[in-house]
Amino acid sequence: QVQLVESGGAEVQTGGSLRLSCAASGRAFTFYNMAWFRQTPGKGRDVVATINWTGENTYYADSVKGRFTISRDNAKNILYLQMNNLKPEDTALYYCAAGNSILRLGTGPHDFASWGQGTQVTVSS
Repeated sequence: QVQLVESGGAEVQTGGSLRLSCAASGRAFTFYNMAWFRQTPGKGRDVVATINWTGENTYYADSVKGRFTISRDNAKNILYLQMNNLKPEDTALYYCAAGNSILRLGTGPHDFASWGQGTQVTVSS
């Protein structure tokens, strides 16, 4: 399996920007569909964005469309999430995840087999 380590979380004010990174090691990162999820206390993990292994296909949750951008650098084994115009409701623990099938780009937690430890994003009003 691939090992994932997130970074870049911080506390920012409403309207601010952050870029999260997810460094991958172990098995070939190139052949994994990837995703960002987020979770708040007492709730399940919700998908934020997904990207297929080539980077050509992406998906965004309605709540982040037009504000967040998922991308990947397969040469550096890094997944990114650029977050702009942040809102207090974006406050959460953000996880990156590697898909369990290259053939399907899912959007549920069950579609992803490897997870990082999470990075906290806090948006203050």
